[in-house]
Amino acid sequence: MGAFLQERWTASGVRLRQVTSGEGRGNWLFVPGGPGLGSESLLGLVEAARVPGAAWLVDLPGDGSHRGVPGLPAQPYAHWPGALAEAARELDDVVMAGHSTGGMFLLSVPELEDLLTGMVLLSSAPHAGWRADFARYAEDHPLPEVATAAEAYARQPDDDHLRALTLAAAPWNFAPDALAEGRELLSGLPYCHDAVAWADAHFDDDYRARWQPTALPTLIVSGAHDHIVDQRLWHDQPGFQGPHVLHRRIPDAGHFPWIEDPASVRTAFADFAARLNPPD
Repeated sequence: MGAFLQERWTASGVRLRQVTSGEGRGNWLFVPGGPGLGSESLLGLVEAARVPGAAWLVDLPGDGSHRGVPGLPAQPYAHWPGALAEAARELDDVVMAGHSTGGMFLLSVPELEDLLTGMVLLSSAPHAGWRADFARYAEDHPLPEVATAAEAYARQPDDDHLRALTLAAAPWNFAPDALAEGRELLSGLPYCHDAVAWADAHFDDDYRARWQPTALPTLIVSGAHDHIVDQRLWHDQPGFQGPHVLHRRIPDAGHFPWIEDPASVRTAFADFAARLNPPD
């Protein structure tokens, strides 16, 4: 993917960058996880998904590389995650796709239910119960490099130490045969400690979905070996079941399922797009 086709900013400083334009309807807005990784983390997902219409990368103000630019509010995190509603109003026929914490942000903005044509939740969760599950997994599968990096990060929490900690934890995110590609992805991203600190203080521990897609077409993509966010949490959530919700489990995938199995991710998006735009 080359240069962005266009860029837009909302009143609260959400950045939208269009990366593809093709046949078909829809503006697909991809919201990154982390937080702090930036929407660059989803370029591979956009390439794998090959959605119809237009694909856009979304950065909340102060996230990833979206810092130190004119027009950002003085306190960017005061607008999180509610400013996503502004992004949905910026375009027509909007489908939002959130990865990990990005999906949790979507489920924290009830206004989106009436603004979206569809929603995609990848490697995400309906509540913060995933954190305790991940803590147990990490304790049972220790990585010495993570312990060392975590100590350094605690002493000096900045962007460089956040990058080192994230790279040290890469084996928890990717299958062994995808680890090299996963590390390549993570090593090239912008990192933003301030965004992580905000989420740690104001979002992560108390997160619970503030709305459920009662009728909104929704795709939930889950890696069967996602050790970060336990995808079994969806099973006991009646509000995320039903004929309008398409669940796709990627058998050999982890927390970034498009790395291990881009073809299955592409099929999931294609099947979902067909539901949104049935043949005449």
